[in-house]
Amino acid sequence: MSLSYEAIAILMFSSMLLMMLTGQRVFGAIGFVSAAAALLLYGTGAIEMPFNAAFKLFNWYPLLTLPLFVYMGYILSESGIADDLYRMFHVWFGNMPGGLAVGTIGLMVIISAMNGLSVAGMAIGASIALPEMLKRGYDKVMITGVVQAGSSLGILVPPSVVLVLYGMIARQPVGQLWLAGALPGLMMASLFVIYIVVRCKINPALGPTVSEEERNMPFSEKLALLKAGIIPFLIFFFMTGLFIMGVTSLVESSAVGATSATIAALAKRRLNKQVIEQTLRKTLGISCMFLWVILAALCFGAVFDGIGAVRAIETLFITRWELTPWEVLIMMQLSYIFMGMFLDDTAMLVIVAPLYVPLVIALGFDPIWYGVLYTITCQIAYMTPPFGYNLFLMRAMAPPEITLVDIYRSIIPFVLVMTFGLILVIIFPQIALWLPDQIYLDR
Repeated sequence: MSLSYEAIAILMFSSMLLMMLTGQRVFGAIGFVSAAAALLLYGTGAIEMPFNAAFKLFNWYPLLTLPLFVYMGYILSESGIADDLYRMFHVWFGNMPGGLAVGTIGLMVIISAMNGLSVAGMAIGASIALPEMLKRGYDKVMITGVVQAGSSLGILVPPSVVLVLYGMIARQPVGQLWLAGALPGLMMASLFVIYIVVRCKINPALGPTVSEEERNMPFSEKLALLKAGIIPFLIFFFMTGLFIMGVTSLVESSAVGATSATIAALAKRRLNKQVIEQTLRKTLGISCMFLWVILAALCFGAVFDGIGAVRAIETLFITRWELTPWEVLIMMQLSYIFMGMFLDDTAMLVIVAPLYVPLVIALGFDPIWYGVLYTITCQIAYMTPPFGYNLFLMRAMAPPEITLVDIYRSIIPFVLVMTFGLILVIIFPQIALWLPDQIYLDR
């Protein structure tokens, strides 16, 4: 009995989702389904598929940025430089209603610009910012949402690891994707700040100002605290600024960032054996996980390309269902939010990028712009009950007085703010495309 290409595609998808529901690791589930489908469809000759995928992966030069950026983020976190940064925000923003929450968003933007992962922002926010704000009488529901929403910026603000993965799977230039994520990331952070300030103006009890003693701290001491922001700014400037100016390549900028972070920890006299060991262990774990996932994704994509599933989906949406390009785009975004209830961003990208990216290009949309839409939708999906990725991270890291009900309640206003931000980027694509157009046209 022969199956149609559509039936094979559906069978592969359902098998992969079933494997994931058993609790298997993402790369194991995807890799197993890919290998099984390849052997059944193409026979023993299909053994070349993972071999070719592995060589394609290790020949992709920008992949070197992945371990270097992860290393940079962890060394800044493990050496306590992030703690100093929060102290600076705490003092400078604490005088305004909701100021510590606004400072936390600022901290998250800088951590995102130094790390590229949402996990680092979540860990720092939950361990440093949450206890401080709770101690000062901040509303626990609001600040739980602040930390979750702020940490989600890590996958949008450059150097976003998620955009590196998107660039790899969608075969798009990572440099342009990073630049495309910069303005939407800052816009999203600004929307969060506006929401916090307005809400705390209406109800000051949600975010009281800091104590009299901290408010009356001598200006000289406040200026001294600004030094905490100098190191992260210099690292970000040397890493991103030199790349934007065309002085360094993408990989060179990641090496500059990792080296600068190491020198900063050394200058602070915090680069000891324990910091190095923890940083290398965590960097190796995260980097290897991503490598295995990308390898499995390339195998899966090769089988999908081979059976013509992309053309089948295109025919289904446009010819049979007679959907307009914008209706197809909205359907794709809704599917991400649905999958985000059960999967993390990497799994979602691996599952649908081989299908969606060629379809996006066929419909006449810009794949760089779509990468930003995908990432913002992932941010929303991260915080969507019942199984949003950030919800469970927060549950694992939050102090005991913050319950699961608090966590679920906390994300509602921030999800609405992020949805508004997503709509703005859809209606005005230049929010994402203006910066890469300016930089790459000038070169």
